[in-house]
Amino acid sequence: MKKQLLFGAGGLFVAIGAMGQSAVDAYRFSQPDLKGTARFMSMGGAFGALGGDLSTLSQNPAGIGVYRSSEIGFTVDLDCQNSNSESQGVKSSANQTKFLLNNIGGVATMRLNSSVIPNINIGFTYNKATSFNRRYNGVIPRLGMSMTNYIAGMANTAGLTVADVETTSTFNPYNPNDGGIQAPWLTILGYDGFLINPEGDPDNPYWSGQWGDAINVNGTNHPATTGSGYFDVVEKGSVDEYNIALGGNINNVLYWGMNFDIINFDYSLTSVWGEKLDNAWVLNPNNGQIGQTQSNWDMGNYYRATGTGFNYQLGLIFKPIQELRIGLAMHTPTWYSLTESYGADIAANYYGRNYNPMTNDGETAYNDVNFRTPWKIIASAAAVLGSNFILSFDYEWQNYKHMKFSEPSYNDYYYDYIPGSPYYADAYADTNADIKEYYQQTNTIRLGAEYRITPKFSVRAGYSFVSSPVKEAARNNKEEIITAGTMTNYRLDNTTNYVTCGLGYRTGGFYADLAYVYKHMNSEYHAFSPDPTVPDVQAPQAKLGLNNSQIVLSCGFKF
Repeated sequence: MKKQLLFGAGGLFVAIGAMGQSAVDAYRFSQPDLKGTARFMSMGGAFGALGGDLSTLSQNPAGIGVYRSSEIGFTVDLDCQNSNSESQGVKSSANQTKFLLNNIGGVATMRLNSSVIPNINIGFTYNKATSFNRRYNGVIPRLGMSMTNYIAGMANTAGLTVADVETTSTFNPYNPNDGGIQAPWLTILGYDGFLINPEGDPDNPYWSGQWGDAINVNGTNHPATTGSGYFDVVEKGSVDEYNIALGGNINNVLYWGMNFDIINFDYSLTSVWGEKLDNAWVLNPNNGQIGQTQSNWDMGNYYRATGTGFNYQLGLIFKPIQELRIGLAMHTPTWYSLTESYGADIAANYYGRNYNPMTNDGETAYNDVNFRTPWKIIASAAAVLGSNFILSFDYEWQNYKHMKFSEPSYNDYYYDYIPGSPYYADAYADTNADIKEYYQQTNTIRLGAEYRITPKFSVRAGYSFVSSPVKEAARNNKEEIITAGTMTNYRLDNTTNYVTCGLGYRTGGFYADLAYVYKHMNSEYHAFSPDPTVPDVQAPQAKLGLNNSQIVLSCGFKF
């Protein structure tokens, strides 16, 4: 009936399982941040060769061996966030402010009256490793295509019939009981909301979306579909570490430490993508015919992942001379056991009627999954010049290609129904392959300096740079990005920069540190994946600038 722009979305079809995972989810679970005490943050986090700070327990645990006295302390953080989006010259912004507890804990020193091993130290800290809190929104003033056509492409590639996606008195497509192919939930929701239209034989339909080119049918001209899009995304949550560290030193030359982390993970994402279309092709429920009309619709998605994990860290600091320290730390992957909850709905208006279909009949859906982050290696060096000046450097390496999803041990495999050939298969094989396709290693550089003005007052400054975890082909829209479930939007991060400064005060055993930390990250929002086979059709996207200004205060006592 009309010319369609069809996405080759074959990789998006999941034979069983409503949500599943995507490579984009993997990076959400692994993304780093600069969090800790005010002294640590004011020096750009470059503490791997210095130690003697509560934050080092979760960076280079050998830092606990530097302690010569016991300590207790805490850190609070006022985090002011601003995001800016731009698409086709139209700019939007969003702001929010959060009050966070960054760090609290203590170190106990046990003196051994030995010149070879003068002390053994043990530490317990809570550390906020990552804050997910951010919000961004924006407008795409001129769409080149509609998400509805993207959903229709999924249905055509999967070969779905009307019966596969239609709810009847005896069949629920969200939880089919007939042992056949389970349709993707996004396709079912799109059908329920009239975002996609079946044309022809219901048992072998051609699925079309609402977007179409100008055509002439039987002498009648039909104008091209035009319209705009908008998005609003809110992320919340954190990665909270509970550290148990043990360390000491040998001859005040070699410092060692080990740390066992228990991780609490809590992440949620609420997103809205909406379109306002003129001359959209929509099935008219009043007469059963597909015609052109004005279409106003949006899709809301909710996703949350919670769970626990653990990792192990081992570190060394070598002090060959008083003026030089060299550090090395290794972090194992974090092994997570997570529970996901999710759902989606559509609010639409066509032909003077409102529609509000929901996934899973409005019931929240759940899924259990295991996840492994990549290894981390940190190499450090610091120069201690006299009693007044410190200059430090850290290099951190992570390879995000090695992130991995897996089924819980009680459900290692899923049953994938292929017509005529059922077989067992790894549920996350494709997702883990996508991770290797999209992501790469990152290089993090941290620089820090401290100058003691008087015995009581110090000034500090730092800088940190994190390279992009995303391969160039994915960043340049040359890769089809596979998403999971009904969540089609995603964000690809580029480089991240931190600029930091701070003040320190010491008197007796008491200390107070103040830091200012500015974080800027460039990123890109995508409403849904581009089709690399149709380079002249631009999928909706916007450039994002995510900015954080943090004021951090630490107080503590050494005794």
